[in-house]
Amino acid sequence: MVVDLVVIGTAITLGPLHNSGFILLLASRRGVRKGLTFLLSWLANLVVVIACVVLLTGGTPPVHHSTPSTAAVAAKLAIGVGLLLFGVHRYRQPPRPRRPPAWTARIDDASLGTTAALAWLLQPWALVGAGAATAVDADLSSLSDWLALTAYCLLATLSLLVMELYAVRAPGPAQARLNALRSRLEDHQDQLIVALSLLVGLWLTGSSTYTLVA
Repeated sequence: MVVDLVVIGTAITLGPLHNSGFILLLASRRGVRKGLTFLLSWLANLVVVIACVVLLTGGTPPVHHSTPSTAAVAAKLAIGVGLLLFGVHRYRQPPRPRRPPAWTARIDDASLGTTAALAWLLQPWALVGAGAATAVDADLSSLSDWLALTAYCLLATLSLLVMELYAVRAPGPAQARLNALRSRLEDHQDQLIVALSLLVGLWLTGSSTYTLVA
């Protein structure tokens, strides 16, 4: 479970879409406040998803090869295969002209509520779902599993947290460097999405297949 959570959490935090959007928020009017709202909403989403899984399992992992256990592994397998197919499809597509999302034109006037909702919109839900399916195996009577789930949520939020702290401590240099980072992310967005989809898809497919046949 721990290795799967590390792989999924790392893929989430490296995602180019939400990181680019977050940098735009930081550069907007009241950017630090909007960034904090986005970050907290993003983290709350991850916590809520994990909490729902824990409530369903009662904090006790299902017996190996039982129906709930098999269903969770099958869900991870389906997500893994889906990510592989998506990655291959995206790789084969010809490059498209980059157009900024419509919401970026209204980012200066966005309310904190809209900013919070944007965090939920930009979540990579396939990866969040894979994290939820992995959390089914968490045993909350074990401190190590508590720490693993906490570390997963923090890891998936790490890029946002680092950028928010940087913008607070050094607003001038941060704006220039984060804008340069956003430019690089947008230039290589398709390659990053393809690479993350294929790598995580391969990992989830392989680990889930092994668990099902073991």
